[in-house]
Amino acid sequence: MKKNILVTPKWTEDRLNDPNIRLIEIGSENDKAYTKSHIPGAIWWFWKDHCWHETDRQFVTPEKLAKNLGDAGIGPNTTLVLYGDPVQYGNYAFWAFTMAGHADIRLLDGSRIKWQQEGRKMTTEVLDFPPVLYPYANPNSSMRVGQQNILSNLNNPHRLLLDLRSPEEYSGERVIEYGSFDHGAQRAGRIPGARHLHYKDLLNADDSYKSAEELRTIFSMTGVTDTPEIEIVCYCRLSHRASLAWFALTHILSYKNVKIYDGSWTEWGSIVGVPIEK
Repeated sequence: MKKNILVTPKWTEDRLNDPNIRLIEIGSENDKAYTKSHIPGAIWWFWKDHCWHETDRQFVTPEKLAKNLGDAGIGPNTTLVLYGDPVQYGNYAFWAFTMAGHADIRLLDGSRIKWQQEGRKMTTEVLDFPPVLYPYANPNSSMRVGQQNILSNLNNPHRLLLDLRSPEEYSGERVIEYGSFDHGAQRAGRIPGARHLHYKDLLNADDSYKSAEELRTIFSMTGVTDTPEIEIVCYCRLSHRASLAWFALTHILSYKNVKIYDGSWTEWGSIVGVPIEK
């Protein structure tokens, strides 16, 4: 694992006063939880506003991310610490911002849950930071694949598809996991040949990642091994949960050939003419 990519709450709390380190809480719906309490110094961003293009179903561009970060007082040399509420949104932003070119990004292990359970500092204070100049970086989209790529490689023996959704989504019982209105695609099922691994199996009860040894065992039980000639492609419904597996494989276990199908089931389950399994 690359040193300090996955940072602990203690590592982060020890550096809250470091002007070269900034925190962003990536939220899924609104900033109610953030307003009630958040990690000192953290700002709040809605995931879709900052991870996606304004109109196209594409990711934030390097130019747009540079403007967003610069407007928030975050420069190109700033160490950016991300955490999500829920946990997968921090991972998703880590992936999107990596593709858009920010050089130094860390992920807070356990996000809000572990931080709060350890009794660490929380605040209601929202800080304003003066804007800075941020010349945009070069993008790197090598860790994503599109629908045509998936379709062309369904029978590729050198690719392993990993479905990170809930059991009921993988089986075709539902399009979205229990607890929400069942929506997001026209059909239920899975991409042909996909192996299943529920994303929650990667995490402890406090939303922190399980140990590297535990993760390696969990992945290997699904057929995922560190074999250089095998490309691993993760997906879920919108690719948020898939980013948890991508991060674990890439930054904890140091696998070299891992990508995400970002259209995931919301795209695949609604396209005319593509096969599914149940």
